[in-house]
Amino acid sequence: MELPAAPPAFDATRGPRRRRRADPGADLGAGCALVVLELVALGVIFGLWFLSGLSFDPVRTVEADPLGPYLAAAGGVGLLAVVAAAVAARAGAFVTVAGQAVVAVLVCLLVVGGAAVQAHGERGCRGLPTAARCAEGS
Repeated sequence: MELPAAPPAFDATRGPRRRRRADPGADLGAGCALVVLELVALGVIFGLWFLSGLSFDPVRTVEADPLGPYLAAAGGVGLLAVVAAAVAARAGAFVTVAGQAVVAVLVCLLVVGGAAVQAHGERGCRGLPTAARCAEGS
């Protein structure tokens, strides 16, 4: 006598809730590479701002450029970090997500701090518009 075969047992590894993770080596490499590239980009952006106020002429007084355009460029780097974190989260690369979150927070702090510094510098021109540093500005 042949008995019917039992249906297969429940397999929790199949189905829509299956968690897949990226290769740990690739995840770590991509995360580190992105962080290094973003820090280099931020260094270039703020290095250019620093160089805008540098002059080798001892007679000439030079003011640095306004921070606004440089903060916008840094915000673009932060936006790219958020997009990279979203893509990495979708791929299951959690080390990269953590690294990009740290970069996004760093950029957010830089932009907010830079905007506060710029507002503080402009506040002095409102009270005393005839000051030497305010004559060229607005």
